[in-house]
Amino acid sequence: MSNTRATLAYRRTSETTSLREQEADVFRRVIGALRGAEGGDIIRVARALADTRRLWMSVESALRDPGNSLPAELRASLVSVARTIQRELDAIPPDIPFLIEMNEHVAAGLSGQ
Repeated sequence: MSNTRATLAYRRTSETTSLREQEADVFRRVIGALRGAEGGDIIRVARALADTRRLWMSVESALRDPGNSLPAELRASLVSVARTIQRELDAIPPDIPFLIEMNEHVAAGLSGQ
């Protein structure tokens, strides 16, 4: 029963929310996890960093897809951002405020702010 409710809720959300806004929401979720990880226990930090890494690996993969319709210059710029974020994720310790800020910029851009 709850699975059906979740499916219906998702459909309603996806019907009323633009794809760009849905993408911005994904970045906002990562931002929330990163904020929650600041000063948190090691498990929260590890989860937030892993989610951030998965997001940006997906972003870079989508940008490298030959069928991606974004202009080549924009794709190249965003790949550069993705690599910068992934390098920061490899740092010990990673700069979480920097990661939050970069994700905020992308979320704002997707939301048209």
